[in-house]
Amino acid sequence: MTSNADLRARFQAAFMPNYGVPPVALVRGEGARVWDADGTEYLDLIAGIAVSSLGHAHPALARAVAAQAATLAHTSNLFVNEPAVRLAERLVELAGGGARVFLSNSGTEANEAALKIAIKYGKTHGRRFFVATENGFHGRTLGALSLTGKTSIREPFGPYALDVRFVPYGDADALRAYVNDDCAAVFLEPTQGEAGVVPPPHGYLAEARDICDLTGTLLVADEIQSAIGRTGAWFAFQHEDVRPDLLTLAKGLGGGLPVGACLAFGDHGAILAKGDHGSTFGGNPVAAAAALAVLDTIEAEGLLAHATAVGDVLAEGLNDVDHPLLAGVRGRGLWRGLVLADAVAPAVEAAARDAGFLVNAVQPGAIRLAPPLILSPEQARSFTAALPSVLDAAQKAS
Repeated sequence: MTSNADLRARFQAAFMPNYGVPPVALVRGEGARVWDADGTEYLDLIAGIAVSSLGHAHPALARAVAAQAATLAHTSNLFVNEPAVRLAERLVELAGGGARVFLSNSGTEANEAALKIAIKYGKTHGRRFFVATENGFHGRTLGALSLTGKTSIREPFGPYALDVRFVPYGDADALRAYVNDDCAAVFLEPTQGEAGVVPPPHGYLAEARDICDLTGTLLVADEIQSAIGRTGAWFAFQHEDVRPDLLTLAKGLGGGLPVGACLAFGDHGAILAKGDHGSTFGGNPVAAAAALAVLDTIEAEGLLAHATAVGDVLAEGLNDVDHPLLAGVRGRGLWRGLVLADAVAPAVEAAARDAGFLVNAVQPGAIRLAPPLILSPEQARSFTAALPSVLDAAQKAS
């Protein structure tokens, strides 16, 4: 039987070093649990970075993928396929109607589509620059990276062709100071994910909407991580009853299969003309069938309410932990950030893994939790009960 050590060595020999060498090789999953090549079981509190919304090996997802792959696996966008049409219609309905959709393979590509719409809008209306937020993350392709305010990954690949001005996240006054009639679009995450699950002050999105309305600027909501039930709503913008002009999705939408989407509301849905943009694999029938199965299952199993309820259980347990290394907890639903008193997140991640829990050291001083939406209250409590000893082990290792 192939071991963790064997697979890690083969990985190191075969792949470019941009990921380093991951610590374990996962071979099987069921629900919110996964097993590595050595047979060790873990509670998965990462879900493939907020992707595996139904957990692992969910029967509805497996059936949908198998049936579609056995019927029609690919068409390209030279032809219409019904699963893609149904998915676009469903997303428009869930978002409140009045939108058109571009389907992609990933979140980065969804943001690239939004950016091209914003660029074309800007050229049409004589607008020269864009506004994004410090520590924001929108992807790693050069267009999306130009909007990403994470200096460590942005600077090595500059300069960029776009004029992007960065403002502090959650600061409505900073938006007012920068956004004017020359601004084409504002790109925001309703909660910053890669920054460590950082929510804005209440009312921030509504103020951003007002500022954009006043200046004729497009408001783009990057919900790559936050959508599809992650915060207990279909879309995080619905918590403030604020609708953006452009909405980008991915991650949890496909439940593990690569799929992304850009929704443009109102007249903005017609900005891209024939030939302006495309994707060979975007709207792939198998990926679309998977996404439809995810949406159907979330609705049928009441997973929006479940994510809220279990998220509250998780947050309550985390807030009850009295440890000098745990400085705070933030987030919503099944998307939480543990704020650490010291920059020892990698040690906490390692200690949690040793204890049978997969978590993500998303920042030096923050741990990200983004478990499957099917996580049970008992599983949530098992982590919060183990956290003090995990933090003790991390302190000792550091």
